Amino acid sequence: MTNDSFALSTGEEIPIIFTPKPGARNITLRPKVAPVRELHVSLPRWTAHSRAHAFIREKRAWLEKIFARAPMKIKINPGDTINIFGNDTRLLHANNKSQISNFESQIIITGQPEFFERRVRDKIKAMFLDEVKKILREVPRELRPAKICVRDTTSRWGSCSSSGAISLSWRLSFAPPAVMRYVIMHELAHRKHMDHSPQFWNLVAKLFGPGMERTKGWLSKNGQSLHRYL
Repeated sequence: MTNDSFALSTGEEIPIIFTPKPGARNITLRPKVAPVRELHVSLPRWTAHSRAHAFIREKRAWLEKIFARAPMKIKINPGDTINIFGNDTRLLHANNKSQISNFESQIIITGQPEFFERRVRDKIKAMFLDEVKKILREVPRELRPAKICVRDTTSRWGSCSSSGAISLSWRLSFAPPAVMRYVIMHELAHRKHMDHSPQFWNLVAKLFGPGMERTKGWLSKNGQSLHRYL
């Protein structure tokens, strides 16, 4: 595995991760936009990197489109405000617990400042799990999951296993509450229908209520923006 970079028209340098694959016949490009922006290139063993770079240049328009759609990470600092669970929430740092005053719409992080972002992320993940559990109280007991897994996936907002566990992206914390609720109801409906049949969609609509199509549209249009923080 060796590294290089690819310059977008904006001037941003995207790291390239080259990985030789025994038995591979073709060069394959896999752009990643979260949690880091990278271009992963799989290539047949002994293939010159110059050939891979030529292929990357051929696919420039496609790559430019993907990275343009995906927001660059925004670094967060103490004092910043971000929207979490539909509320503008201020992120603060305190050197010790004695400095903490509790107010609504604030997250106060203690500890060393260099770990601020990581601890904000951990705090939001914990809050996300609490919010999920609240929403689960709305649904019939037979649809409640055997297990809840909090993930940081880039291509799927949720999934449901045949064992009855559901996985959810904690980045739904940054979406409107109705969108987060829609994804949860979508995965719970898979507890009964492990497909996307009309019966499945009827159950999702029944669990969610009016407005389901609006939330689906919002997620399709704005989903990439949920990766801009942390």
